[in-house]
Amino acid sequence: MPATAVQQQPARPLRKQKKTRRISWETFQKKYLTREDGYKYEWLNGTVEKTPYTMDKTQIYIQRNLLACFRKLLNEGKVKGELIAEPDLFFLKNHRRPDMCWLTDGQIDRLAEDDYEVPAFVIEVISKNDVISKMEDKMEDYRAAGVQVVWKIYPQHQKIHVHTGENLETITVFRGAKICSAAPVLPGFTVAAEDVFGKATADK
Repeated sequence: MPATAVQQQPARPLRKQKKTRRISWETFQKKYLTREDGYKYEWLNGTVEKTPYTMDKTQIYIQRNLLACFRKLLNEGKVKGELIAEPDLFFLKNHRRPDMCWLTDGQIDRLAEDDYEVPAFVIEVISKNDVISKMEDKMEDYRAAGVQVVWKIYPQHQKIHVHTGENLETITVFRGAKICSAAPVLPGFTVAAEDVFGKATADK
């Protein structure tokens, strides 16, 4: 019997890869820096990275708990400077908006003069929307710029990963009553992991 001919499928045209459009920092400031559409915009070496806000309304309580702890320690003279939510900062060439970070009073004053300041301590709240590769890109920026301590907070699992040491390669996991510290940058800032995730039972 003659072999059945195999009908060849027409080749699919190759899709053209979309070219990455680069914009200046000045253009980014005008078009993206003040947008309020539920997304976070960061300027990475001339390109715009758009990601959902990590600190959405379901996680404001974490910010509240951290700020309350910081203010208490500030009043007791155990810490200084400020814990700030989502500031616009540069880490070498890349613009980033950490979920929270600690800045000294001197750094805050110099930023008013458009100076370049890198926080030594950064906090990121990790949600289900975060892509691992993008978070690692952010960590690489932090390492390169000299950030010394990073807390990664995981609300879904109620745990905190504290990155310290050379290149932020030492990772310690905290849960429950275990005490997290921002040492060696800010040794006075300590909080039990469970207190970061605490919710008020009633309005006061």
